[in-house]
Amino acid sequence: MSIRPGSPPRESPDAPDTLGSPAALGSSAPAAVGLLLAAGAGRRMGGPKGLLRDADGTPWVARAAGALRDGGCEPVIVIVGAAASEVAALVPAWAHVVPAPDWADGMGASLRAGLAAAEHSSGPGRAELSGTAAELAVVTLVDLPGVDAAVVARLLDRCPPGAPDAAHALVRAGYDGVPGHPVVLGRAHWADVAESAHGDAGARDYLREREVTLVECGDLAHGDDVDEPGHFGGPREEPLDGPGSPKSAARR
Repeated sequence: MSIRPGSPPRESPDAPDTLGSPAALGSSAPAAVGLLLAAGAGRRMGGPKGLLRDADGTPWVARAAGALRDGGCEPVIVIVGAAASEVAALVPAWAHVVPAPDWADGMGASLRAGLAAAEHSSGPGRAELSGTAAELAVVTLVDLPGVDAAVVARLLDRCPPGAPDAAHALVRAGYDGVPGHPVVLGRAHWADVAESAHGDAGARDYLREREVTLVECGDLAHGDDVDEPGHFGGPREEPLDGPGSPKSAARR
């Protein structure tokens, strides 16, 4: 797969009209909300990964949002930061765009913004969201080109919305036994995850201290993340963590 980090953003009928426009997300039925973290500056990549496209011109942010929706997530929320307006222009109209004002603080800031959008009304600088009735949040990253709807669907099959213990679920995809993304967070964990999500560590410490169910998805996807042009690294070994973790450092 080739990537084109230098390609300019392209407006389309599927893009939202404005960043941070009002959107109602409320729903009375148990659901899984999809959270796509696409706020990073992509310094090693040479620019924000939310602006990258596949060789056929498909924006990575649109493909990843589609994987969440087609895998069973509704609604899908895309968290933007670096080049926010340009990335938002590539997000399909059916998805909701939420800015993370403090995105430069690290992945934790994006995660907090996404969970707040899913659960609460809007805050300063954020789209006016009414919150959701979702029991689960499926969190994925924009730089996972191999993760598709089949992976998301398998995770939700393991802990479907409406199941007795769905609100307490902690589930993540594994690739040949290596933990990766997406990560499923039951609603009962959202507040504590948000409180612990700081810097590039994200929710690493929170998840490390708890029992997390690993669902093997290596037969469906490779789960590799992309950190540099032309390079496919290994799957992220700690869900929702960043480059500061020991495992991530060992891979560089």
